[in-house]
Amino acid sequence: MPVGGLLPLFSSPAGGGLGGGLGGGGGRKVSGPAALRLTEKFVLLLVFSAFITLCFGAIFFLPDSSKLLSGVLFHSSPALQPAADHKPGPGARAEDAAEGRARRREEGAPGDPEAALEDNLARIRENHERALREAKETLQKLPEEIQRDILLEKKKVAQDQLRDKAPFRGLPPVDFVPPIGVESREPADAAIREKRAKIKEMMKHAWNNYKGYAWGLNELKPISKGGHSSSLFGNIKGATIVDALDTLFIMEMKNEFEEAKSWVEENLDFNVNAEISVFEVNIRFVGGLLSAYYLSGEEIFRKKAVELGVKLLPAFHTPSGIPWALLNMKSGIGRNWPWASGGSSILAEFGTLHLEFMHLSHLSGNPIFAEKVMNIRTVLNKLEKPQGLYPNYLNPSSGQWGQHHVSVGGLGDSFYEYLLKAWLMSDKTDLEAKKMYFDAVQAIETHLIRKSSSGLTYIAEWKGGLLEHKMGHLTCFAGGMFALGADGAPEAMAQHYLELGAEIARTCHESYNRTFMKLGPEAFRFDGGVEAIATRQNEKYYILRPEVMETYMYMWRLTHDPKYRKWAWEAVEALENHCRVNGGYSGLRDVYLLHESYDDVQQSFFLAETLKYLYLIFSDDDLLPLEHWIFNSEAHLLPILRKEKKEVEIREE
Repeated sequence: MPVGGLLPLFSSPAGGGLGGGLGGGGGRKVSGPAALRLTEKFVLLLVFSAFITLCFGAIFFLPDSSKLLSGVLFHSSPALQPAADHKPGPGARAEDAAEGRARRREEGAPGDPEAALEDNLARIRENHERALREAKETLQKLPEEIQRDILLEKKKVAQDQLRDKAPFRGLPPVDFVPPIGVESREPADAAIREKRAKIKEMMKHAWNNYKGYAWGLNELKPISKGGHSSSLFGNIKGATIVDALDTLFIMEMKNEFEEAKSWVEENLDFNVNAEISVFEVNIRFVGGLLSAYYLSGEEIFRKKAVELGVKLLPAFHTPSGIPWALLNMKSGIGRNWPWASGGSSILAEFGTLHLEFMHLSHLSGNPIFAEKVMNIRTVLNKLEKPQGLYPNYLNPSSGQWGQHHVSVGGLGDSFYEYLLKAWLMSDKTDLEAKKMYFDAVQAIETHLIRKSSSGLTYIAEWKGGLLEHKMGHLTCFAGGMFALGADGAPEAMAQHYLELGAEIARTCHESYNRTFMKLGPEAFRFDGGVEAIATRQNEKYYILRPEVMETYMYMWRLTHDPKYRKWAWEAVEALENHCRVNGGYSGLRDVYLLHESYDDVQQSFFLAETLKYLYLIFSDDDLLPLEHWIFNSEAHLLPILRKEKKEVEIREE
């Protein structure tokens, strides 16, 4: 930048020039020995110019700097942003609008502009500071080192791309082994039998309206009676159909299952030129197809699952092997969410691929799927964990943590779930996953789990060492997780983890019970004199989420305490009273209001998860016994891979 172009910035109103601007008041030049010589002024200008250049270089030329710039220069009101349509969740259980999580489908949540603006500014400041640090570190390297690092990264990515593009040999023939525990038996107790029949009727109501008003589209708008398609799936269609397959099967809705299978055979197409969420497509589509195959043995489901898995492989074409969040299905080009810290991938998204990808290798005979997710473990195990915790953000280029924000809810949740279930699904042979899970749980107990003044146990969020005493609906899955993992804990801790699961279940029940509609808000707080209550308008909605029912299901199976069936039935009655409409089931914008305000979306996970977990609570334990089946993050069923006998044996031709 020309020096003369900067001089006017330092001139006094009287034209005192640089010396006057730096020297003091009155617009007068400083005389005598204190006056700056011309050479000193020039040196100061050079230093200042170098600083400005460094700042602008950090903004414009570092990876993902355009995202930072857009947040600074082109910030728009949260009220004008599209609502996230995500489960986070996950997503993801990757998916809170306030956290930016697109996982798990947030429909129609009213915004809080002031809080959103404050969050955005804090994120921008932190990203800016990180960009400056990274720029400083890069400038300290020799040019030869920088060039070498770039060439090595390019070479690694190119090798991965060539390998993934190699012709897929096709699927080996398999001998399908009939699944264990999928034939439903009527409960002996008449009252329980009647309640289970009611839940099946709810499934029929949701399915028939989807079929009538939105068949072939992703989701149903039950109020306006039309289709709803989220950008999370790009141009892929039929999310509700694929998500509902295994629920239809276990509820013995045979005609509906055959209709769904026919649609998959004739219409499910992954050759689309559109960007999708890798996480959401994996848990809903890959998971749903795998589950349908393992239950029915229908070859079309195995074929489609592996075909989609191959389409997702380019997401892993990053220097570290940590996958992108978003992927164009045609070009194979990936990127991360614009709001993610420093262009990072999300823990709950890249950490929620393991179960499905291990089964893709199992069914295809191709180890590449397993290798991709095992590499994620390798990267994570090389990193230092702050206080033993896993931050929600990881940069796929550098392989380093982003913002130190830790959550067992949105952005983090299903990563921990998949560590535990990876160990269980391996027939308890994956000892690395077991160690990672219990080490993480120990850190969570130490730093995140707290007890309110009235005795409610909750899981706070950790932001750079400071706790935010907020717990999300997504976090409520953790009660079931703690209880499910109790059997693998050291003997002295097994009862403790079962009790911890029960305490989380009680807290989440209270979050339901303290609303007018007896359905839980998206998030609830433990500060300012309130407990288990949402205090912000953008946290008061309910979008048919399953996490509380999930924990009730595990707690019922593991303890048979009748209160879990009682609480589950309270939820059924609330769903019928407040969410059921003529055209299906709708989420609610505010669970504290006296009258319903609908968001007009019947989420696909309502059929995949919420109704499935409720149905299992009122079924006998021999339907999908936990010693034979693992539920993925979308409640899709995956069999345990026995070390002595595989569920599916590959035949030699």
